[in-house]
Amino acid sequence: MRKTIFSIMLAAFAVVGVANAQWAPAGDRIKTPWAEKIDPNNVLPEYPRPQMTRSDWKNLNGLWDYAIRNKGEERPTTFDGKILVPYAIESSLSGVMKNVSNEQELWYNTTFEVPRKWRGKDLILHFGAVDWKADVFVNDKFIGTHTNGYVPFSFNVTPFLKGSGKQKLTVRVWDPTNHGYQARGKQIHNPHGIWYTPVTGIWQTVWMEPVAKTHITNIKTIPNLDDKNWAVTVDVDNAKEDDMVEVAIMDGEELVAVERTAPGTKIIVKIEDPKLWSPDFPFLYDMKVSVVNNEKTVDEVGSYAAMRKISKKRDKKGIYRMELNNKPLFQFGLLDQGWWPDGLYTQPSDEALVFDIQKTLDLGYNMIRKHVKVEPARWYYYCDKMGMLVWQDMPSSSADKGGDARWDKNTFMGGKDAIRSEESKANYRKEWKEIMDYCMSFPSIVVWVPFNEAWGQFETEPVAKWTKEYDPSRLVNPASGGNHTQADDILDTHEYPNPGMVLYNGEKVNVLGEYGGIGYAIEGHTWVDSKNNWGYSGLKKDADELTEEYRRYADMLKEFIKVAYASAVYTQTTDVEVEVNGLITYDRKIVKVDEKKFKEINQSVINSMNE
Repeated sequence: MRKTIFSIMLAAFAVVGVANAQWAPAGDRIKTPWAEKIDPNNVLPEYPRPQMTRSDWKNLNGLWDYAIRNKGEERPTTFDGKILVPYAIESSLSGVMKNVSNEQELWYNTTFEVPRKWRGKDLILHFGAVDWKADVFVNDKFIGTHTNGYVPFSFNVTPFLKGSGKQKLTVRVWDPTNHGYQARGKQIHNPHGIWYTPVTGIWQTVWMEPVAKTHITNIKTIPNLDDKNWAVTVDVDNAKEDDMVEVAIMDGEELVAVERTAPGTKIIVKIEDPKLWSPDFPFLYDMKVSVVNNEKTVDEVGSYAAMRKISKKRDKKGIYRMELNNKPLFQFGLLDQGWWPDGLYTQPSDEALVFDIQKTLDLGYNMIRKHVKVEPARWYYYCDKMGMLVWQDMPSSSADKGGDARWDKNTFMGGKDAIRSEESKANYRKEWKEIMDYCMSFPSIVVWVPFNEAWGQFETEPVAKWTKEYDPSRLVNPASGGNHTQADDILDTHEYPNPGMVLYNGEKVNVLGEYGGIGYAIEGHTWVDSKNNWGYSGLKKDADELTEEYRRYADMLKEFIKVAYASAVYTQTTDVEVEVNGLITYDRKIVKVDEKKFKEINQSVINSMNE
């Protein structure tokens, strides 16, 4: 018996050893502290969907086969090597660090087995995100296509499975990056300045889970503080006529509300004396959602909800302010681009996600502007849990008819729309709706930002109007930094490096959507040689010089807050590639500033609105 156990242990260690031998971070760029802790056999092991949890699931992250082939070629029969999923092929943590052109496709291949206990269940295959077009095959049979590099998608693969044994999973990815019209944020094939390394392929967790034939597929939860209720809509696949959906709200072990209705129908769940979510008190109610038939539970998932309200209102001076829970609050945040030197779009660990949010809080901010990127669901969960307000940008896209927008940030109704085809416009609307649907139930998100600095900007007023109609529970910032129109809630100006005000609209909430960018490069912690790094205000010699410049900007900002500004966003959380504007180095190893001093400065800015 002892000999058998010893043999099993040796075999297990051998598997781990082989996996490690097949993978190591590629390249010689700086890396985060979490990179060295990555186990290729246990990559990002946390359940990836906190708002709709099931206990029974299987993570498919790990070493897959990959191949780069010319676009349109037949499925490869041999592969180029191993890639660590879910890290983009251009990243160090993928173990590959190769570029893929718009004339090439990236192929993935792996196998999985269906646990015996799952037999009789439907099997759902989930992808957290794949950039951009993904064609998925199971056992060499095509099962579907998905486009949109920022949202999750899934397939019911039950009809394509073999009776037993290993199942083959193949994915073909095409990503045109800046040669296409799709949402891409700051990715570009030739990175420079504010434009960064491309992210191609699978960049979030791949997993599968067993479900009943009748099962919950989506939950949408919108709080209404004034009426003390949540509007909850639960989508169910293969619902029967007599099925009911039950939503139960819990405060710890206490059941505080429960309602039932038909699947797909909005449920109004009322609550007396609700606990309000805020940065100071980020309270989350547990929520249990079930499909019930004749008092028998057919399917059940875990979720959560928060009670909060975001709105605008004039103060005693007639200036529009943002309100949280019907009280004025100056939202002061960081421009957070969500890039990692080792994983690019993908965090090296769950701990890394928490680190960025926690440091933002430690520095005294209460908001993050998630800049032209959409994060994995766990990032928003931590913002919900930790009390961080979020502005969510639509990742920017490009014109496709020969001319991008002309940016005019200093006038109303100035500038010029991007020249985009009807196909391009339709794709923007499709992807923006999908991103909103994905993010809709995260209470931390309080502002939608459809456009930034005229990048791909078109038909601003119709887009902003639709955004507001689709989700009237949040504020809409139609064009951060211009081109400015009369659309919706917010006028957002950008001024670098120091705060300024070139426009004011008394019918809108006025915000400073970007400013700052005080550069400070720390040797040994930069993406490239220091002489090639840059900041909007030039490069400072040390932390003290940075702090004094920041304090001077804060004093200027306070004066603008008195007469207009309801929010401000400093650029930025971390360095990103050659930009060294961050308060934290790109590798997250050094916080460049005195956290206590910065918190004092930032709290004084937040409090100045009510003085």
